[in-house]
Amino acid sequence: MTDITHIFFDIGGVLGSNGWDREQRHRAVEHFNLNAEDFQWRHEEVVAEWEEGRITIDEYLDIAVFYIQRPFTRKEFVDFMYSQSVPDEATVQIARALSAESRYTLMTLNNEAEELNVYRIETFGISQIFEAFLSSCWLGVRKPIRRFYSRALGIAHAEPSSALFIDDRPQNLTPATALGMNVIHFKSAPQLRSDLERLLDLEIPGA
Repeated sequence: MTDITHIFFDIGGVLGSNGWDREQRHRAVEHFNLNAEDFQWRHEEVVAEWEEGRITIDEYLDIAVFYIQRPFTRKEFVDFMYSQSVPDEATVQIARALSAESRYTLMTLNNEAEELNVYRIETFGISQIFEAFLSSCWLGVRKPIRRFYSRALGIAHAEPSSALFIDDRPQNLTPATALGMNVIHFKSAPQLRSDLERLLDLEIPGA
């Protein structure tokens, strides 16, 4: 049994759908009849600043979408962005079960712009599960930059060897492993439950 004290969950791709990734942006392109190539390079110009909390969603949209007159409103576009966020109830249930174990401190580690991050925390119903949300918009740096993980561990006051990080993207797990953190590559809720039960030597209630 590994002596884990802190468990860190990614949000997009683990606790629910991604917030504003390629799939969600592709749907926006089709729904609002945007020029895909133009929208993509404009998005790439400012997404780092947005996800690291240096600009607001309005500034992002000014550059990526509303630099010309559109036949739809800003509110319609933002509402569409929010509508793409869907929780993975099976994974949320696992996190909720772990939060009931007093030996573990649960936090999130995720890349997200502040507006989407706050919306998703509330929509996924996870505010009572996690002790803190260590997100790029508040840390000022994004995964997979190693400083992201170092800052998170410092805020959590956690030793890498006693920390477990769960993410769906291998490139985000590599720096965590290099720092000495334990990791699980998320593929599905059943796989996550099995891996956690084996690693933590416990039975997680639920289906």
